[in-house]
Amino acid sequence: MVNNPDIGKLVLRLTLGLLMLLHGISKLQHGVGWISGELASHNLPGFLAYGVFIGEIIAPLMVILGVHTRIGAVLIAGNMLVAIVLVHMGEVFALSKTGGWALELQGFFLFSAVAVFFLGAGKYAIRK
Repeated sequence: MVNNPDIGKLVLRLTLGLLMLLHGISKLQHGVGWISGELASHNLPGFLAYGVFIGEIIAPLMVILGVHTRIGAVLIAGNMLVAIVLVHMGEVFALSKTGGWALELQGFFLFSAVAVFFLGAGKYAIRK
């Protein structure tokens, strides 16, 4: 049986980072206006919407490359907590139409980021 935790960490980092980065690229292409609206509905300044680029572009690149990986993971986890509070609070205890948790995607990003934080980058990283 093959036991290589560093390959496992790499797979987890690449999966989390690439899937989150795609969300960030979409926001680069389509803007963050709707996030500004969500922030305004919570009496928060709209310019904070640009923080999503930290959580969905910069942090995923940090995780993918293995550059200050734990910091990148914390930024992704924080980004997901803000997203859940701003947009998805009503779904925290809900099931989807197919029977899964309504927040499966958000949960994946949040808990994978927490796992990367605790596991670290592994040896296949630029800088741990």
